[in-house]
Amino acid sequence: MLEITDLRVAYGGVEALHGISLRVEQGELVTILGANGAGKTTTLMAVSGLVKPRSGEIRFNGERLDQLKSHEVVARGVTQAPEGRRIFGPMTVEENLRLGAFTRRGPVPSRLVRRVFELFPRLEERRGQMAGTLSGGEQQMLAIGRALMAEPKLLLLDEPSLGLAPLLVKSIFETVKNINSSGVTVVLVEQNARAALKLAGRGYVLDVGRLVLEDLSVNLLNNPQVKDAYLGSAWETVDGAWLGLRSRPRSGPDPSYALRCRDHSTLLVCGHI
Repeated sequence: MLEITDLRVAYGGVEALHGISLRVEQGELVTILGANGAGKTTTLMAVSGLVKPRSGEIRFNGERLDQLKSHEVVARGVTQAPEGRRIFGPMTVEENLRLGAFTRRGPVPSRLVRRVFELFPRLEERRGQMAGTLSGGEQQMLAIGRALMAEPKLLLLDEPSLGLAPLLVKSIFETVKNINSSGVTVVLVEQNARAALKLAGRGYVLDVGRLVLEDLSVNLLNNPQVKDAYLGSAWETVDGAWLGLRSRPRSGPDPSYALRCRDHSTLLVCGHI
């Protein structure tokens, strides 16, 4: 379905992707892992037509996407829920959703809105509310719902759990699984590596713009390199304050872990636990 071949993307003179190649088959749920700056978001932006490759090819069902504009990519059946949600705050929940169907001709079918409300009942309760007043979790639901309004064949999700409470993270991931089970192919970029690998069937690992690992998720979960770099040895918490490993430096005499507190407002840098 999706095939990326020798993809290179640069920002000015700095190359962010150094010739990566990956594939996603129809119906799969595939995750892309890597530290901050590894090139995960750049990969999704390139697929969506938001950045243009320096070289390489991106093909979707045999057609090259890298030569299309972003709205043309959406029209082909590829949508994205971006990192940071990017919802339109001064507009209502329902108005945001209807914008997700902007490539359609004519009125937006009510069945599309109903489908989103079935997946996210909380959005239906707030359909007339200004999107900027929603909680972080509700805004993430809205971002995913908006992406679904175009009836995508391929859904790109960029950090859907970022900044969310544990119960909301579980709910979002269950919904992603349901979306995939309905026939939508999903590519998931996610900071919570363990949860992403448990959800996905296969995974890719990027490191500073290069593809360094590709395997079944169950194998990546047990891979010593992945455990050390992305899963960590301190998966339990101190006084229940820890939620999930965000990143770990690859080198240095005293590696530290960036951890999120349960109030989700602070990043702590802690030594070995």
